[in-house]
Amino acid sequence: MKINDNEIVLQLEKNPEKGFCLLMQRFKEPVYWHIRRIVVSHSDAQDASQETFLRVFRSFNDLRNKESLTAWIYRIATNEALRLIRMRIPDTMSIDSAEGDIMSLRADEYFDYSNIEAVRLQKAINTLPPKQKLAFTLRYYDDLSYNDIAEVMDSTPDNAKMNYHIAKNKIINYMNSND
Repeated sequence: MKINDNEIVLQLEKNPEKGFCLLMQRFKEPVYWHIRRIVVSHSDAQDASQETFLRVFRSFNDLRNKESLTAWIYRIATNEALRLIRMRIPDTMSIDSAEGDIMSLRADEYFDYSNIEAVRLQKAINTLPPKQKLAFTLRYYDDLSYNDIAEVMDSTPDNAKMNYHIAKNKIINYMNSND
């Protein structure tokens, strides 16, 4: 049974310990994989996930729109992943210019390189600019609505939809050109 956002919010307000257990039950794995797709490394994803949930717990009272718990958590997770990447990039380099260097790193021993299609898909995703990559992964892997994606990206639903569709077309072209 899937735990809904409203139930988690209610429990967090009434009984923070129980609410946090429900929150972890619902979001631990999806948040880990969301971060993992951004930072690549298993250990970095674990660190950023842990920091994400600490920030969520500490700042729950700052959540303005209780209906957008999922988007709020993904925004915190995205920011934590990007913060971790920034820490690893030399001061003279921007995230956009370092994107290729970061994405060329092998993930680690937790990645299954025997699934050739999955490897090709990940390579295609890694060729995308950051906003398109984020929109695509949030929609394709995390099945977030365009409204939630827009909230995570601090954008509009139309912009989120546009970034997703452009990314999808680029991925299709990449996959077709490498046959």
